[in-house]
Parts: sequence; structure tokens; C-alpha cells
Amino acid sequence: MAPRPISPHLSVYRMTRYTLATSILNRFTGVGLSLGLPLLVYWLTAVAGGAAAQARAQHLLAHPLMKLVYAALIVSFCYHLVAGIRHLVWDTGRGLERAQSHRSAWLVVALSLALMLLIGWCAFGAGGRAP
Repeated sequence: MAPRPISPHLSVYRMTRYTLATSILNRFTGVGLSLGLPLLVYWLTAVAGGAAAQARAQHLLAHPLMKLVYAALIVSFCYHLVAGIRHLVWDTGRGLERAQSHRSAWLVVALSLALMLLIGWCAFGAGGRAP
């Protein structure tokens, strides 16, 4: 039996390519969201577990370092959402030309940043303060 051809190693690719960079970043943010999922599950089970469980969860989840975790999850969510929509558009056969792909890469970054700022303001800024 003839040996199967092997895939080129990652070092073969130029990492400055916008499609490669945005695709890899989309995968990394998906992993980040997956790693944040147990935090969401913990919060939901605490909400369903009664007042004592909610108090323990509130004590843990209100820790100042958790704001960094929440910020990272917001960044991951926003980028992954917008890049995922880009991939859905690509699945229709649109936006695959080089110029269109380049524009859509910048659009993904711009929309992600705008969405991050909006959600971050609502979560941490003036919109997140209790009355």
C-alpha cells in the first residue's frame, strides 16, 4: 500500500493572511467559549438550587478577578458570533473572492469591536449599574 500524502505543516502558511488569521482566531474564541461554559452551568444550577446556592455563587462570581473572565468571554462571544455569520455567508457561495474576503475580514473586526464595546458598556459601564 502506498503511503498517504501528509498535510503541510502550519509553518508553511503565512500567518499574515487575513483569512487564515481570522479563521484561527474564530477557532480560538470557540475554544474560549467552551471553556467558559462550565461557569454558565454553575450559575444556572445555583439559580435553580435555592437561596443558599445563589448566595455562594454570588460570592464567588462577584470576585473582582471574575470581571476579567467575563470580559474575555464577551470578547470571545462577539468575535465568534460575527465570524460565524461570515462563515455562513461563505457557505452560500458569496464573498469568496480575494477582495471581498479582505473586506469581510475587516468588517468582522470592526463589527466585533463595536459589539464588544456595546456589551462591555452595558455589563461594566453606566448601563451595568443598579438603580
